[in-house]
Amino acid sequence: MAKRKQNFIIGVYDDDDKLLHAVEHVQHKGIAINDCFTPFPVHGLDHALGLKESRLPSAGFIFGAIGTVTALSMMTYMYTLDWQVDIGGKAHFPFPSFIPVTFELTVLFCSVGMVLTYLYVNRLSPAQKPELCDPRQTDDRFVIRIEASEDPAVNQSIHHALKESGALEVREQEMTVRV
Repeated sequence: MAKRKQNFIIGVYDDDDKLLHAVEHVQHKGIAINDCFTPFPVHGLDHALGLKESRLPSAGFIFGAIGTVTALSMMTYMYTLDWQVDIGGKAHFPFPSFIPVTFELTVLFCSVGMVLTYLYVNRLSPAQKPELCDPRQTDDRFVIRIEASEDPAVNQSIHHALKESGALEVREQEMTVRV
């Protein structure tokens, strides 16, 4: 995965309501927002940025279905084909006794699969060091990141729009991005 340096204009806010207002204000001016960073989830921010609905629940269902099929297949094979044991005349396919193990494997496959999918989709790994726009974004500040232009007049209008929307500070910053 290739990395390259890129310039961004960073706007820092102290309140989530100001951030939502700023996103609407900046987009109304025709400026494309690259990303927003918040210390906690902000209700309505995904919709304001125009992001698509996450497909993680669909992945969770698929992993859960794989876990269910795996559990039922494994127990059916073991009880009916591999090692048939006649215990007191009971059936060779005791489905009600399969339910707890099936439930546990469904939850196990679903949870592990969703965690791995989340890490893969977001390109996260424990060894990766994150590059923060502002160190306070993990504590009490909200950040809007906009890709800087080659034209200084466009950058000046972005600076003005961010200040106009209530940003505490606006600055340009070079960051490493994955291509």
